[in-house]
Amino acid sequence: MEKLNHLTALADLTRCGNTIADIGEIALIEKLKSFCAKDAIGDDAALMNVEPNHRLVGTTDMLTENVHFSGRTTPPYSVGWRAAAANLADVAAMGARPLGVTVGLGLPGHTPWPWVEELYRGMEDCLKAHGGAIYGGDLCRAMQRTVSITALGQVRPQQVISRSSAVPEMTVIVTGPHGASRAGLALLLEELDLTADGSPGELMGNAKEWIRAHQLPVPRFDALACLRKLIDSQIDSQIDSQIDNQTQETDKHSYPTITGMDSSDGLANALLQISESSKVGIEVVRSHIPLPTGLSAAVGEETALKWALHGGEDFELVLCLPPEHAS
Repeated sequence: MEKLNHLTALADLTRCGNTIADIGEIALIEKLKSFCAKDAIGDDAALMNVEPNHRLVGTTDMLTENVHFSGRTTPPYSVGWRAAAANLADVAAMGARPLGVTVGLGLPGHTPWPWVEELYRGMEDCLKAHGGAIYGGDLCRAMQRTVSITALGQVRPQQVISRSSAVPEMTVIVTGPHGASRAGLALLLEELDLTADGSPGELMGNAKEWIRAHQLPVPRFDALACLRKLIDSQIDSQIDSQIDNQTQETDKHSYPTITGMDSSDGLANALLQISESSKVGIEVVRSHIPLPTGLSAAVGEETALKWALHGGEDFELVLCLPPEHAS
């Protein structure tokens, strides 16, 4: 419970300290510079380097208070982490590596400075863990708190992942279980109470992981790196085999087509989007849908399946691969 108590303590920071109106815009920008990449602030726009033979990937995601987050479920640190993670997940879904983000922030004047500070700490820590840095952004006064992030990444053209390239006989895989984020939200909203029926300690431990999945999601660059390493190894093996056989078939060394997207809007939605974009059907085996440990025991099999398919915000990758790579 230490992590959860820490996150709750962060929410208490909103009750103290100077407000944004007290600080003023210029002074606020000065305070936020410490969270940004060195020398990124000071001109009208930021400069980033892109490696040769790479394409630039860009995505924007907006979070609005009382729509995507609230003080009841998401302390400011988690708002920042989730805002960064949502965008990084889109970068990963394109097969890219992150370069950095810019932040658009709309704040009521009564917003306490500690709330903003923890927001940026969450973004900063997420980027430190998964790649990229903050390259400035924009501030404005607003009626409710809004966080809009634009993330940029880079990818080799032959390694781009899109939704529209799936073909028959591909195998669909996901990078992790689905439904944990929805379960975490249910716990935070007290829709689900695991203490009422004397749930075993193991199930309570799962509950901590579900809350963490909702508040601190992980963009799956790790799975993407593992997949790249596997494919590169297979290509190298093909090249070595052809050299041994003294063949000249170089066309077999092309990078395999990977189709996919992230599951932030739900696993069912991701499968539907890929199916429609690629104009293929997808067969889903119910027993193969991975669920978080203990979820069926906690809420029942039907609810667990519903949350896995439609709960959303799991930020896993849904990929269609040639069978030899999927296996």
